[in-house]
Amino acid sequence: MRRNSTTSAILFAIGLALAAGPACAKTAISIGLQQEPTSLDPTADATASIDGMLAHNVYESLTTVAEDGSVLPDLAKSWTISDDGLTYTFKLVEGTIFHDGTTFDANDVKFSFDRAMGKDSVNPSNGIFEPIESVTVIDPNTVQIKLTRKDAFFLFNLAQGDASIIDPESAEHNNITPIGTGPYKFDGWTRGDRLKLVKFAQYRDADKVQIEKIAFRFISDPAAASAALMSDEVDAFPGFPAPELLPQFEADPRFTVEVGSTEGEVILAMNNSRPPFNDIRVRRAISYALDRKAIIDGAMYGQATPIGSFYPPHGKAYVDLTGMYPHDVAKAKELLKEAGVAEGATMTMRVPPFPYATRSAEIIQAELAEIGINAKVENVEWGFWLSEVYKKLNYDMTIIAHTSPNDMGNFARGKSYFYGYENPAFDALWNQIKTEADEAKRDELLKQGQKMLAEDAVHGFLFQLPKLSIVRKELSGFWKSSPVLFQPLEQIRWTD
Repeated sequence: MRRNSTTSAILFAIGLALAAGPACAKTAISIGLQQEPTSLDPTADATASIDGMLAHNVYESLTTVAEDGSVLPDLAKSWTISDDGLTYTFKLVEGTIFHDGTTFDANDVKFSFDRAMGKDSVNPSNGIFEPIESVTVIDPNTVQIKLTRKDAFFLFNLAQGDASIIDPESAEHNNITPIGTGPYKFDGWTRGDRLKLVKFAQYRDADKVQIEKIAFRFISDPAAASAALMSDEVDAFPGFPAPELLPQFEADPRFTVEVGSTEGEVILAMNNSRPPFNDIRVRRAISYALDRKAIIDGAMYGQATPIGSFYPPHGKAYVDLTGMYPHDVAKAKELLKEAGVAEGATMTMRVPPFPYATRSAEIIQAELAEIGINAKVENVEWGFWLSEVYKKLNYDMTIIAHTSPNDMGNFARGKSYFYGYENPAFDALWNQIKTEADEAKRDELLKQGQKMLAEDAVHGFLFQLPKLSIVRKELSGFWKSSPVLFQPLEQIRWTD
């Protein structure tokens, strides 16, 4: 009698559990991130982590990009291009709303583009909009964009966070309360700790979104990043900052470890507008002083590919120019002497708070000492770096990864850009590159561009930043490599 009662109770409990469905299905993830931004508006701030968290998750654009780099529809469900390549007509998705409940239509596209092109624009990549002559609303679901010239990167560029479509009613406050049309909406930002997103129930494809809550944890310290993963505080760290710790995670059955590529060229940037870096002999001397292998081994534990110019090694147009400035202390000293730079000259290196930069700085400081340069390293906060280095050009040297794709055009932005570099010959070449529709011809021009920048020794070109990812084995959907700054999160899944 007792045995039968126990059995009945167990069967009853199992029946209730089956009726209720899988009670322990996971619907939340925590993602580690090295860099905390100072703003949440990608149309007003160049910080890469804004796109990394919010582009195509909170904000959306007319187009998007797949992991293989191909351009796909997003807020524009289709488009046509005129025979002369100057007029793009976009048909927009219907039934989409912003997170504040306002309706998305063609007027929002026109507002977003006109704002980015305006005389008071603070868009960090306003070159995306430079070729646009006009944006015309044909009807609520159709917008037409006319260009002044062909733009080989136009559809790709429209996918970037800088080209996010925003709501006129909320645009002013996107820096602290981002409003978009994406699968996730903003749910809070605790500065110095985390940023939270929640699934947007009214998203047009909400049924395809499995993860309901996302927390980005800001952890720049490598040891703290490792500890957070090991203690299950974070489920994934797609840009893990400690390459020396990868073997530890490769041996742990709880994790998948991936080493992919990014579009991030890591450079020792030199302020070309400031003496002595306005002298090509000084820039070449510093290039000869750099031992890329020692930098990669010491700063990245061998997990990076050396570069000799400004182009990713995985790109089709890549030219290996690492042999142009081999490590040569004697040659570097000779060039400095020719340029009149005194032995023991002091130069300042202002370094942002990223492990690849701070570790590289220590090694480069020692290498510059070998050629008679006293490099004073200043480790600065990201907000200071943006204000003083990026915006005011108040620096001698710095170390930074340029993670945006197709960004060789930075060298054609003139002396007002933080490189302080100006070369009319390169400007003319870039104008050819960005208007060349034939891919093979464009690749040849890109090869010329790489050679020109290396010959000018604009910067010390160091290595291509790898994408080191550590992810819980039960999670799928994270990209191994990053062809763009963003990572769509609606495709992330917990699996059994």
